[in-house]
Amino acid sequence: MKLLRFKKGNKIKNGIMRENEINEISLDLLDAMKNPEKALKYSNKSYKLETVKILTPINPSKIICVGLNYKDHAQELNMQLPEEPIIFLKAPSSIISTQEQIICPPQSKEINFEVELALVIAQKAKNISSRLASDYIGGYTIVNDVTARDLQRKDDQWTRAKNFDTFCPLGPMIETEMNPKDQHIFLSLNKEIRQDSNTRNMIFGIEELLEFVSHIMTLYPGDIIATGTPPGVGSMQPGDLIQAGVEDIGLLENQVKSF
Repeated sequence: MKLLRFKKGNKIKNGIMRENEINEISLDLLDAMKNPEKALKYSNKSYKLETVKILTPINPSKIICVGLNYKDHAQELNMQLPEEPIIFLKAPSSIISTQEQIICPPQSKEINFEVELALVIAQKAKNISSRLASDYIGGYTIVNDVTARDLQRKDDQWTRAKNFDTFCPLGPMIETEMNPKDQHIFLSLNKEIRQDSNTRNMIFGIEELLEFVSHIMTLYPGDIIATGTPPGVGSMQPGDLIQAGVEDIGLLENQVKSF
């Protein structure tokens, strides 16, 4: 089931995506993730996709990201595999939806794209065992972990480089029924594929990541864990079109713009 938030006129609505049509539902998306049968039961009005504006599917209190979590990415960089996940945070203020613009800040001359599969927390999670992880995951979405690479090298810390406004494209929807362990993950720059891998190449799996993070911080419904990017990370320039994709979710599409 593909869940999304959208705007029709001046009203924000929740819905289920079916091909090119959205069925409006009266449930909040967090409730819909936990009660899919109820969500389907309460669907009513339908809208064509081209007649609405797609919003970010969720408003997380925090976005936890994982660095260097694909074996083929580590090989590309000639780096050893990490012994435990490397995590950092992106600010909620950096989030934008599909079709919104990524703004290149004047402080940076090297803005990179990074497609990532992200899991969405469905219920409060603290000190969760990996074997129970699936009980706390409501679905999956896409993140583009936009990064000012030159500032990341300069600062030796990741906060500034990762958190400019518009540096976290998120969406376009939440898929509640998919196998996260075998998903084609890819990104195209101006319709040319630049990142192309599969989630089975992850170093730390979904369950391991949730266990690791939940033993550090409490996760709340709607929080996001972005699970790392595959090889092929590169630069983008104003005017570029970025399409980040995960097989069973769809495409997160953003144009790049100068400040």
